[in-house]
Amino acid sequence: MEDIPTPSETWMRRALDLAVLGRGKTSPNPLVGCVVVCQNQIIGEGYHQQYGQAHAEVNAINSVPERLRPLLPQATLYVNLEPCSHYGKTPPCADFIIRQQIKRVVVANLDTNPLVAGKGIQKLRNAGVEVETGVLEAEGRNLNKRFFTSMNRLRPYLILKWAETADGFVARADGTSKWISNALSRKLVHKWRAEEDAVMVGTQTAALDNPRLNVREWPGRDPVRIVLDKNLRLPGHLHLFDGSQPTLCYNAQQASFGNNLELVKLKDGNFLQLMIDNLYARRIQSVMVEGGGLLLQSLLELDLWDELRVFRSPGCFGQGQPAPRVRGNLVYKERVLDDDLLIFRREDAY
Repeated sequence: MEDIPTPSETWMRRALDLAVLGRGKTSPNPLVGCVVVCQNQIIGEGYHQQYGQAHAEVNAINSVPERLRPLLPQATLYVNLEPCSHYGKTPPCADFIIRQQIKRVVVANLDTNPLVAGKGIQKLRNAGVEVETGVLEAEGRNLNKRFFTSMNRLRPYLILKWAETADGFVARADGTSKWISNALSRKLVHKWRAEEDAVMVGTQTAALDNPRLNVREWPGRDPVRIVLDKNLRLPGHLHLFDGSQPTLCYNAQQASFGNNLELVKLKDGNFLQLMIDNLYARRIQSVMVEGGGLLLQSLLELDLWDELRVFRSPGCFGQGQPAPRVRGNLVYKERVLDDDLLIFRREDAY
């Protein structure tokens, strides 16, 4: 028999559903949704729509019709992340809630940002607001896995994505990999790109496949493109260098900036870790690594990963570059036409 959700879980589920609507638009802020409930009815709701704009709590309260505003002191506010207590791009949400005389707040997750970290809840309680925490906590952490990884591990959330043949190869003997997965799987990858801050490829993939790394097959923003080219061997005519979207080229030779392209010079030793540290310093909160096999394997060996997204396709190469060995827990499986999509997550993720 399935557990019957409590009223708090029901309203928090709505807050989480609202929060998802901000995906791809709020980074480096978290995804946050909020509902205002009175007498078992939603009287206002909202979500954080865009980085630098109003937070979910403000949007939800401001959506309450004028005729229902006298009900706010009797209402409960449900929000999936602790209301902020500090001035950033916007004023503190905790202060705004207190001014509306709302007397009860239900929260899924505490904010691990050191600027908040329990201070928002304490401010509410000091003002006489009843605060309940931990409602749908696991679902809330999964929703904001990018944010929590950035705060707790001090690096971006790293998604390693590849397609492999039925006989276990990610590229042919000549290094090329187009196309292993089917057209619908490739469209899904464009959707994923729109949800992440950045997308990365290694030198060989850039040279042989000449990817654009944009979202032309899905509505949404183009991610920052990242390419590794230690010795600056890649030719300038590649799509990655066309200036159409912000691009970072990590290398060991020179630093420069121009035409939407930044060359970032790093020391050759410990190159991948230094690159990840640099991305964190730039407040890039999530990166999807799309190849090649050597880069994917190197990140796995350095334990620089959080999630694996693997398409297993029916075609065979017979020989070529072996696929990386998967690890972690299988958390999702789906059939995408004739491809199998498998998603693995590290045991200690976020």
